[in-house]
Amino acid sequence: MTDTPADKARPRRGPGRPRQDEADDGPGTQERIRLAARSEFAERGYDKTSVRGIAKAAGVDPALIHHYFGTKDDLFAAAIEMTMEPALVVPAVLGDGPDGIGERLARYFLGIWENPVSRAPMLAVIRSALTHEAAAKVLRRLILRRVLERVAADLNVPDPTFRAELAASHMVGIALLRYVVQVEPLASADPEDIITLVAPTLQRYLTEE
Repeated sequence: MTDTPADKARPRRGPGRPRQDEADDGPGTQERIRLAARSEFAERGYDKTSVRGIAKAAGVDPALIHHYFGTKDDLFAAAIEMTMEPALVVPAVLGDGPDGIGERLARYFLGIWENPVSRAPMLAVIRSALTHEAAAKVLRRLILRRVLERVAADLNVPDPTFRAELAASHMVGIALLRYVVQVEPLASADPEDIITLVAPTLQRYLTEE
C-alpha cells in the first residue's frame, strides 16, 4: 500500500509511543501526570488507584503514562519522589559536614510530614507499605537507598547501610506513630520538641565510630 502525501507528512511514532492525536503530549505533561498520580494515590491508596484513573485525572491517554513511566509501581515511585526530592535532600542534609546532621535530617523529615501538601502522599506510602510489597519497595528505595544510605556513605563511617537503616527505622517509626496511628502525646507534640529529642540519636547513628 502506497503512502499518501498526508501520510508521508505525518511524523512516525516510535515503538510503544501513543499517537499524537491519542494524548496531549505537550510541555509539562509528565509533571501533570505525576501531580495527578500523587493526588490519586494519596486519596485512594495504592491498591484502589488505577493507571486509567490517573490518566483521566491528568487528561491524558493511559498509553502515554505507560510510555513515560512504565508500570503502576514505577509511577507510584515517581509520584512519591516528587514529594521527597532526594536529589535536593542529600546536599541539604549533608550541609557543611557531619556537625548538626542529625538535626538537619530530623528537620527535613518532619518538615515533609508537617506540610499538608506533602503529608497526604507520604501517608499513602506508609499505609500502603504495611500491606503491599510494591509500596514497601518504594519506601525502602526512596528513604533508605536514595537518601539515608547516600548520606551515611558520604560521611565515611563504618557500616553505612546499617547506620542508614537505624536512622530510617527511627524516622519511619515516628511517622507511623505520630501521623498514622496518632498515638498521644506524640501526635500533638510540638515538632521542635521532637527534633530536639531525636536529633542527637540520629547524629549518633550517622557519625559516631
